Amino acid sequence: MVALAILRVEKLKSFGNIGGSEKHTARLQDTPNADTTKKNIRLIGMEDDSPLEVLVKNKIANTTLHKPRKDAVLCSDIFLSASPEYFRPDNPSNAGEWDNPRMLDFVKASRSWLVNNYGDKCVRAELHLDEATPHIHAYVVPINEKTLQLSHKEMFGGNGRAASIKLSKLQDSYAAALAPLGIERGVKGSKATHTKVKEYYQAVNSEPLNNVWSNKKLEPEPFESASSYVTRIQSDDQFQAINHQLADRAFMQERLERAEQRARASEKERQRLEEIVRELELKTQQLRDLALEDVAWELGLNYERERWRGHGHIINIDAEKFYDFAPEHSKGSGGAIDLVMHVNQCNFRQAVVWLDERFGEAGVERAAIAKSRQVTAEIIQLEPRDKFRLPVEDKSKWTAVHNYLTQKRGIPENFVELLHKRGLVYADDQQNAVFVMRNLLEEPQAIGAFLRGTRGENNTFKGYEKGTVRRDSWFHFRLGGQPTSPVEKVVLLKSPIDAVSFAMLEYQLRGDVPPNRTLYMAVDNPKSLPVEQLQNIPNVQVAFDSDDSGNAAARVVKELLPQAKRLKCKADDWNQQLLDYGQQLKQQNQQQQEQDDELSL
Repeated sequence: MVALAILRVEKLKSFGNIGGSEKHTARLQDTPNADTTKKNIRLIGMEDDSPLEVLVKNKIANTTLHKPRKDAVLCSDIFLSASPEYFRPDNPSNAGEWDNPRMLDFVKASRSWLVNNYGDKCVRAELHLDEATPHIHAYVVPINEKTLQLSHKEMFGGNGRAASIKLSKLQDSYAAALAPLGIERGVKGSKATHTKVKEYYQAVNSEPLNNVWSNKKLEPEPFESASSYVTRIQSDDQFQAINHQLADRAFMQERLERAEQRARASEKERQRLEEIVRELELKTQQLRDLALEDVAWELGLNYERERWRGHGHIINIDAEKFYDFAPEHSKGSGGAIDLVMHVNQCNFRQAVVWLDERFGEAGVERAAIAKSRQVTAEIIQLEPRDKFRLPVEDKSKWTAVHNYLTQKRGIPENFVELLHKRGLVYADDQQNAVFVMRNLLEEPQAIGAFLRGTRGENNTFKGYEKGTVRRDSWFHFRLGGQPTSPVEKVVLLKSPIDAVSFAMLEYQLRGDVPPNRTLYMAVDNPKSLPVEQLQNIPNVQVAFDSDDSGNAAARVVKELLPQAKRLKCKADDWNQQLLDYGQQLKQQNQQQQEQDDELSL
C-alpha cells in the first residue's frame, strides 16, 4: 500500500489561540488520546523555553515594521505527517507503534524542509510520538520579507482558488522532500476536506464509523473493475481519513481503558489520602492553638521592649498571629507550628516533634496537647530527635571573654578560671561567653547554653543557644560545705552573671566560702523552676532584680515554694552591686594607703 505525505495548515489569529494550541502540542493539559509513557521531542526552538505566545510576540516585534492588523493571522500551525503505511508497513493498523529508522528519516527530512522554507520564521516545532502516528506541529510566523509585515495570505494563500493553488504547491514541495523515503504526493485536486485537530479528535471519539461508509465517492462506479476500484479508493483522501480514524480509534480506546483503570485506583487512593489529611488537620490544630507566648519562651526568646527577641528575631505576638520585624527574617504567620518552623528553620514534621517534646512531657495538664499526642503518635515515632549541641569552643577567644568577665564585670579572676576549668563557661567563635546549662541529676548533663556577647564596648547581645531545653536545664554551681553534702540553701537569680556576682558578694562579705552547701541557680522565669527538686530544701532565697518584673516573678516563686524568702539588691542588679562593692573596696584601700603614707612621713 502506498504511503502518502500529509500537510495541513491552521490559522492562529489571536494570542489566546496560540496559547490554546501550545497547551495541546506541549502537553500542558491532559490529552486523552496521548500515551503518557512516551516522550515527545522538540525539534526547533530548544534553546528558548519561553511560552509560545512570547516567542511569537518577540518575532513580530523584532521583524515587522507595522503593528499587526486586528484580523491578521499571528501564527500558522503546520501539521506534517505521513500515512501509517510508511511508519509501520507490516501492520498499518497497529496504532502507537513505528519503525524507528523510518521515523528518524521522516523527522530529518521534515525538519530540513521547515528550515529551508521558513528559516527563523519557524519559532518552534514539536514531534509527537505519544499518539497513533508520529507527526510534527510547526509554528511559523507568516512574515512577508518584502513588506516586513504579517501576511498569511502571501505565504499560504487566502480564500478561494488562489489559496488552493498555494496550498497545492506547498504540498508538492513537502512531498518532494519526502519522496526519497518512498512517500508520495496525494491526488491533486481532491475535494476531501480536512478538519481541525480538536474537531478530528471529537469525531473519532463520538461519531459512529458506519457514517463514513455512506459517502457515495467510496462506492464502486457502474461497470468499474475491482482493480480500478481499489486503486481509486486507496488514492482518495477520504479513504485515508477512514484508515487513520480506524487506527486512532483503536489506539484511543486502549488509552481510555487504561485511563479509566488508573482513575478508579486514583479515586480510592484519593479517598484514603483525604481521610489521612482530615486526621492530620485535627491532630495539628490542637498544637497550633497553643499560646504563642509560651512557645516563644520555649524557643529561647526573651520578652523585651514589647517584643520577643533572640536568635536574630524581633517578633510581635498578637493572639494567634505573629510578625517578625527583623529585616533578615521579615515574615508574618499564625499558630504555634508556624512559629516553631519560622524560628527553628525546620519543616512541619520537625516542628510537631519539637512541640511535643517541650509541652507533651512537661507534666502540665493541657487538654489540647493530650489530644495532639494521641493523634500525632505516628509522626513523633518516625521523626528522629536532634540532641542539643553546645556551641563549639574557640580557645583563641577565651582571653577576651576572660578579660570581659574580670575587668568589665568585676568577677574575681580565680573564680572565673575555676568556672572555666569546670567547663561551665568558655568562649565560642563569636567571642560570646558561653554559660553551660545543665539538669539537676547527680551527674548533670549539658542540655542548654546561655550566651552573653563580649565583643566591643557596649555589646548588649544575650540569648539562648538554639535547641536549649529551658524547662530542664539551668546554669548552676555549688559552693560551701563538703562536695558530698546535701544542698541546704538555694539562691535563685535571673542570669548566670548575677548568680556568679551574688556568690562573690557573699564570699567577699563573709571572707570565706559559705559554711553550708549552697546551690546558685540562674532561673529567668518561674516557668522553668524545678519545684519538685527544690520543695524540700529549707532555705530558698529569691534574689531576682528589684524591678516590677523581678518582684512579680518572686511572688510566683513564693507561691510555688512557700519557704522561699525575697532578697533585694541595692543596685540595679547583683553584678552592679558587685562592681559598686569593688569600687568601695578600691577607694577604701586608696584612703588607707594615703593614711599610711602620711604616717610614714
